[in-house]
Amino acid sequence: MQMNSVQRTEQTLAAIHDAGDEGRRIFTRVYDEAALAAARASVDRAKSGISLGPLDGRVVSVKDLFDVAGEATTAGSAVLRSAPAAAQDAVIVQRLRAAGAVIVGKTNMTEFAFSGIGINPHYGTPGNARDVTRIPGGSSSGAGVAVARGMSEISIGSDTGGSVRIPSALNGVTGFKPTQARVTREGAFPLSFSLDTVGPLARSVIDCAQTDAVLSGQSWTQLPERDVRGLRIGIPRGLLFTQTEGAVQKAFDQVIEELSRAGARVTDVQLDQWLGAPFKLQEKGTLIAAEAAYIHAETLATQPGAIDPFVLARIQRGETVAAAHYVSVQRARAQLQQTLDAQIADFDLLMLPTVPFVAPRIDALADMDAFNQANMLVLRNPSVFNFYDLPAMSLPVNTTESALPVGLMAVGRRGCDRDLLAMCAALQAQMSTLK
Repeated sequence: MQMNSVQRTEQTLAAIHDAGDEGRRIFTRVYDEAALAAARASVDRAKSGISLGPLDGRVVSVKDLFDVAGEATTAGSAVLRSAPAAAQDAVIVQRLRAAGAVIVGKTNMTEFAFSGIGINPHYGTPGNARDVTRIPGGSSSGAGVAVARGMSEISIGSDTGGSVRIPSALNGVTGFKPTQARVTREGAFPLSFSLDTVGPLARSVIDCAQTDAVLSGQSWTQLPERDVRGLRIGIPRGLLFTQTEGAVQKAFDQVIEELSRAGARVTDVQLDQWLGAPFKLQEKGTLIAAEAAYIHAETLATQPGAIDPFVLARIQRGETVAAAHYVSVQRARAQLQQTLDAQIADFDLLMLPTVPFVAPRIDALADMDAFNQANMLVLRNPSVFNFYDLPAMSLPVNTTESALPVGLMAVGRRGCDRDLLAMCAALQAQMSTLK
């Protein structure tokens, strides 16, 4: 018998609290009473034949960089513990409440959202859902673990260089990064004005699609039916396939073989000229670092020692970025976006590993050099598509020699978010047949 919203909320809250210290590393706040009240209201509406949409009664968590009225938004930082309380909910939180979602709590994150690893010395590091000794991926660390461990049905994260897709891949869930303009960032603590996006993590593409409709302020309509047969899939072999672990490569190859058997038109495509451009252009400083240094200028000047040293080092690099370099990167980016759009116009989507490895052990990254190497590699593939502002989705791969999750990334055309979601729903259905 299907559980109602109250029963599912109770189950979710029990999972959080039963996890003890680990639950407290996954969630920075838990709204027990408010969540149960929202769930009861949803059940009452259902009894009266009223529905507020597909998220009515669904259990949702939000990353701790979204404002919730009456409390400080910490963004994973000790510095912001004593920040003034938010005067109102972030717009996406308002939309979730209006849609009847049951907001169960706020999830932990990398400080200021500035790493793809997920380590946080202030609030603790959530362990990977499959193995707590391994990294959760970041920066939406708690979001990915919460969905994978049944502590929320849907989590809302942010993605600046992969922060929705990385924890999705490493914890075995589905995560969607939209085209930037699709979802408002009002009331979200920023990392990069140019690159920040807001997207969902969930068990399925359909859950992500329904959540995306709410986040983007659109009425939900069923995704158009797409079939794997005939899908034009480009595989950008080259730079973004280097340093890929054997288990990840094998899982990817198995999926591509299955999609080919199902009638997808799979073609290798050489795009390194464009996919490598974001790294070459930003050798003298990245957009993220420059914008983060601006955002955190006061903290850098007054209490830099309160910031995680691994995060601090990355922010401080932005202090030396010359204005001329920053402008040149932005102008080149705008041109390159148009050029890549033209290069991929003959494909429905691109497919590649979300990240090239399975989750490493947390203790293996205690050294800053090891941390930085892993961080650069985990961010490499997803960050390219933030630079190009293309919608992208990480899908969990069910077949792998590794006991740890592997993610496969599908990348669509800019602004064609629902098309990508529809295609990914077909891909996920086909991938579910793999053994």
